[in-house]
Amino acid sequence: MLSKAWQGQDSQLCVGLDPDPDRLPASLRGRPDALFAFCRAIVDRTADLACAFKPQIAYFSAARAEDQLEALIAHIHANHPGLPVILDAKRGDIGSTAERYAKEAFERYQADAVTLSPYMGRDSIEPYLRYPGRGAILLCRTSNPGGSDLQALDVGGEKLYERVARLAADAWNTGGELGLVVGATFPAELARVRELAPTLPLLVPGIGAQGGDVDATVAAGTDTDGYGMIISSSRAILYASGGDDFAERAADVARATRDEIRAASARRRTAKADARG
Repeated sequence: MLSKAWQGQDSQLCVGLDPDPDRLPASLRGRPDALFAFCRAIVDRTADLACAFKPQIAYFSAARAEDQLEALIAHIHANHPGLPVILDAKRGDIGSTAERYAKEAFERYQADAVTLSPYMGRDSIEPYLRYPGRGAILLCRTSNPGGSDLQALDVGGEKLYERVARLAADAWNTGGELGLVVGATFPAELARVRELAPTLPLLVPGIGAQGGDVDATVAAGTDTDGYGMIISSSRAILYASGGDDFAERAADVARATRDEIRAASARRRTAKADARG
């Protein structure tokens, strides 16, 4: 599904859906379906530019709006079939609890993939792998500065994030369901993860508001097919305008970001061809 979206859309842009009630346009505030209406408008205006959508569950649950999240994912599947929905939940718990979280993500919300913390090991991941055709994307080298507190620790001659990448690419990836979260803010580590996991899809936050460099990201994370990344931008797209033209301005930023990624990919292909020739 993801491969078809990459090639069919010629896009590696993922639109993150993090609807902050305090930043919604005035015309939507106070509406009982405000989060759904805001995200639906942005989805409909950016669906031709993206390879995936990534709703962040906390923004909905904190507002007691889980029903709006369900409705939003159903809307994406019904109106933009073929575009994966990644539920950004970062779950991580013992197997019996993970079974409930997997049921929540894949049966209640009907997400195509979910983000997970691998900290509790393989048995905390396995319940998600029982759903054919669904993905589990493990935190590996995250975009936040504090990620280094643990992810950069030495574990037997390699860094912890490298161990996670190795496990996801091999022992844990029994059916090809796994991907990795690697921040655009750490391009050298992104390149190392791509080296260790050459075929895994990489969810790459940090472009846009967090300041990740597109050229460096594309150079570090592209796979041998010329794609391989789900490059996520949320705030820069969602809040491009605070007025009633929010969806149009979101589409403008999404288009510019997609085109920037395309251009960086073209420059990379040219550079590789020149190096060979």
